[in-house]
Amino acid sequence: MASTVGWNFWFWLTLFVALGLRLGLAFAVQHEVSKTPGRLCLISGDAEGYWELAGHIAAGEEYSIFDPPRRLLRMPGFPALLALPRYVFGDNPFAARILLAIIGTIACGLTFWLGRELAGETVGVMAAAYTAVSPVMSLFSVMFLSETAFAAAMLASLIAAAKLARSKRKPGPLAKGQFGLATQTGALVGLATFMRPTWLLVGPGLSVLFLFYGNQSVRWKLAVSLVICLALGIVLAPWTVRNAWVTGHFVPTTLWVGPSLYDGLNPDATGDSDMEFFEKDRLLQTMSEFEMDREYRRRSWAFAASHPQRVIWLALVKQVRYWSPAPNTPQFKHPLIHTVAWLAYAPLILFAGLGAWFSRRDIWLLILTAAPIFYFALLHLLFVGSLRYRLPAEYPLAVLAAIGFTRLLHVNQPALNDQ
Repeated sequence: MASTVGWNFWFWLTLFVALGLRLGLAFAVQHEVSKTPGRLCLISGDAEGYWELAGHIAAGEEYSIFDPPRRLLRMPGFPALLALPRYVFGDNPFAARILLAIIGTIACGLTFWLGRELAGETVGVMAAAYTAVSPVMSLFSVMFLSETAFAAAMLASLIAAAKLARSKRKPGPLAKGQFGLATQTGALVGLATFMRPTWLLVGPGLSVLFLFYGNQSVRWKLAVSLVICLALGIVLAPWTVRNAWVTGHFVPTTLWVGPSLYDGLNPDATGDSDMEFFEKDRLLQTMSEFEMDREYRRRSWAFAASHPQRVIWLALVKQVRYWSPAPNTPQFKHPLIHTVAWLAYAPLILFAGLGAWFSRRDIWLLILTAAPIFYFALLHLLFVGSLRYRLPAEYPLAVLAAIGFTRLLHVNQPALNDQ
């Protein structure tokens, strides 16, 4: 294996390439959208909402959007991130894209960190190199969508979990260092949840896994699990308290679950997102935001109960969309785009499969690299399917692919830990 100095060089070169590519795309995307007055992003919809919420945060205004006001539509993490350049540079989308390019580069660096923690520097650099040059990852890095920012926060939580899983037991029920790692894991899961609410379930999920896997005592496992959940709860507490004040109900994330669920489970559902029903129903004219969310949840489950065959068919369609190599949106249907996406995606899946086989005895490695992509796949059996929802999970999956690549080519690397 190359020396540490050698791999440091390749690591920084990888980040340099990642940043350069993303800055170039930031300029190209801004140039393209500027051709149409008033256009904000290549993929319209969510981007405009995030941008508007960011403007409210930057101006110190109420965190709400639309009329009647919707105060729990989005988690505040990504709008708060966009609010930074809006506060400094005003209504300047290009400045925000530069910040997002930096965040995308940080995600590549965090991929290296996760790979190094689990399987050594060789794997870390190769995984980071893939994320640095991935055309889809690079493009999404500079769009006003939360995928890349969430990926960075998610990777940080996985790194903390990896450190905790690899740590050795010390005297006492929970040694100081491990207490810190458990706290970091829960807190970083909370930070990632501020970017995407579905990551909330990962905190309790990790707690359960720590109860079942490892050679530590039951007392140690219970302590770790409790600390993770406690740290997660503390991080989310300000948002949860604010939501209780606004709605009078316990809401740890958002009140958009119901409409999102109904988007995927309704008589006109196709597997793609089509929120026209929301404008037609206009439930917020007669209901509170909380009541609206619960009503759409009720309608979704009623449809699923009365149309089980349709739900199964929709689940298959959603999975095809979820696992699609190329974006599903019409503006990305060009054959060249699909060819490039296939050339980037096929090796990732192939080598990740090999990596899973070579690492089959390392339970924690598989959990921290492969489980996210299957976790989101399961969620989107119900919600609409799209490459967007898979993309963040490709960052840790790149670590597993790098393991498969290095082992296949017999690249020298430290032996993987058996758990």
